[in-house]
Amino acid sequence: MRLERGNAAGVSESVLEGVSRALRLSDAERSHLYELVRAANDGAQPNRRRPMPRTQHVRPSLLQLLNTMDGVPAFVQNGRLDIIAINRLGRAVFSEMYVQPQRPANFGRFVFLDPLAPRFYQDWENAAVQTVALLRSEAGRSPHDRELTDLVGELATRSERFRTLWASHDVREHSTGVKSIVHPVVGAIDLDFDAMELISAPGTQLVAYSAAPSTPAREALALLASWSLDSEPASLDGAPQSTEAPPRQ
Repeated sequence: MRLERGNAAGVSESVLEGVSRALRLSDAERSHLYELVRAANDGAQPNRRRPMPRTQHVRPSLLQLLNTMDGVPAFVQNGRLDIIAINRLGRAVFSEMYVQPQRPANFGRFVFLDPLAPRFYQDWENAAVQTVALLRSEAGRSPHDRELTDLVGELATRSERFRTLWASHDVREHSTGVKSIVHPVVGAIDLDFDAMELISAPGTQLVAYSAAPSTPAREALALLASWSLDSEPASLDGAPQSTEAPPRQ
């Protein structure tokens, strides 16, 4: 079979569906398989133009929306897990990601290269597995993304754990769940999150966090929100904005 020999060019959709059912692929794994075959078919047609890079533009109206979400930590990220826009409370919650000067802040670099990450995530290993699975999925969607290739190369060179996880070829969707962190000011917080694809900006997601009423997490967010009032409003990550993080205990 051509797929077994690594040749995916020209494989029909019916064959892919059969393979998906036989292997009992998850939705994320099935999507990844289709993306890989689509990339192989693009490469097999030399006259076919490569897809244009996905936009990283964040419209002013989206920044306005982030600003109105004053009680909700929220940001926009791309498939490489760069934070390309973030609101005040989001920056307060993820202040540890902004200790290092490199911009835009990137979850891959933070998880695997920043010494603060193992203390920030209550379950660092789970965060690492999820991060690699998301980057692997993006590699299937955007095989010609040079910045993604450079990021993977950087992480593979500098992190043995990343190299091991990348070799597992795990892929995953990351649209909803719970993020458990240990904030340097308010301590352990469990936040629900929802990630929504932005149709108007292909390749980006709006990620928002919330906490149930009358919970310690809601109280922690309220405290962080009061500290973030003096910081700059939502803006493109990397554009001039306040670098002041909430005070540590």
